[in-house]
Amino acid sequence: MRDPATFRARAAAVRLAVFDVDGVMTDGTLWFDDAGREWKGFNALDGHGMKMLAEAGVQLAILTGRTSQVVAHRARDLGIARVVQGARDKRVGFAQLLADTGVDAAATAYMGDDVVDLPPLLRAGVAFSVPGAPAVVRARVDHVTTAAAGRGAVREVCELLLDARGAWDALLDGYLA
Repeated sequence: MRDPATFRARAAAVRLAVFDVDGVMTDGTLWFDDAGREWKGFNALDGHGMKMLAEAGVQLAILTGRTSQVVAHRARDLGIARVVQGARDKRVGFAQLLADTGVDAAATAYMGDDVVDLPPLLRAGVAFSVPGAPAVVRARVDHVTTAAAGRGAVREVCELLLDARGAWDALLDGYLA
């Protein structure tokens, strides 16, 4: 884990949260039918967490190495306008998102699960991964979720960021009122 003493302060400063897809927003399984159409399963709790994070003023983005219409549909469903697909070099895709949003890397959160995610994980202000990620990735992030990929891991990250911003209790109160 990188610098746990300042984790909360860095998490509170996040203005842009960037998520990988396969192995983060999904469980990483790639499903194809006989016609070659791709299928992915997304977690509704993860999606609602992302919507709450956006409501709290954090911009959302997707950065993925694969290109899929399913991802484009999910992004539209969640209101995520910034989507970089087909990013073979995630260093380039991450730099593109920073340039497009005007957000400094120190004010970003990145969630990834494999070695291709290391460049943005190491550059982001706060980095997250999942329990199924390789050890080399888990050792270099600020937080490894307890929830598995595609099974609430994104929601866990969203709640951590909301709590660090001081927004979690107010959002929760809105549901309890």
